[in-house]
Amino acid sequence: MMLAFPAWPRHWSRQQRSSATMVLASVVLLLLLWLMAIPLAMAPEPIGENAQAFAEGTRVTVQLTVLAGLAGIVIGILAALGKTSRLPPLRWVASFYIWVVRGTPLLVQVLFVFLALPALVPALQLSDFASACVALAFNAGAYNAEAIRSGLLAVPRGQIEAARSLGLSRWYTFIDVTFPQAFKVALPPLVNNTVALLKDSSLAYAIGVVELTNVGNRIQAATFQPVPTLVTTALIYLVLTTVLTQISGAVERRYDVEGRQP
Repeated sequence: MMLAFPAWPRHWSRQQRSSATMVLASVVLLLLLWLMAIPLAMAPEPIGENAQAFAEGTRVTVQLTVLAGLAGIVIGILAALGKTSRLPPLRWVASFYIWVVRGTPLLVQVLFVFLALPALVPALQLSDFASACVALAFNAGAYNAEAIRSGLLAVPRGQIEAARSLGLSRWYTFIDVTFPQAFKVALPPLVNNTVALLKDSSLAYAIGVVELTNVGNRIQAATFQPVPTLVTTALIYLVLTTVLTQISGAVERRYDVEGRQP
């Protein structure tokens, strides 16, 4: 059943309701990460005896998503600025990066960072967790770049010219005029990319990261009971994506992405 949040008082504004939803969903996520081993321990075997392993794997999955997601937004902003730059070298580099990452499988990128990158740069030795974070961040950054670039191009040229005519420098025009409007337009696809990143983090199992999918795979291999193990893994992912969707939806409403009044 879909995870539902309470209906807030009608006299609250859109911002108040969305802020309350963000807080509640964040609390639910923290409680889930902290206490999920308790209800899992009451489940039949082989779930009950491996409840702590599922809980730890879930925490690693969330850590991967948060770290890679934040880094992916920063990388996406830089790549979007590069692709819209007036300098041809920056456009070429940004376009090449986006083309390569969007045109190759994420699994290949994870394996490349973990296996090939240390061979190419011997001084760069990353752990399995760090390698997964780097691969996921650069993958998310390429998709975020296109969303942010679309947002930048959606800002009316007249507003930029008006800001410059008022004496604002290029930097302050971008910070105060262009980027806030572009981010508002780009927010829905950025949200979708973050939800997809949570599920894509399961590919980190290929390089030995003990996240949720890896835990489920190890348990079903040891117990020869794939149905309860995989169903439990899928349900945990479903709850995580539902809570994350509630948080991201509240963020969209908080910033009035659709342009509706409270």
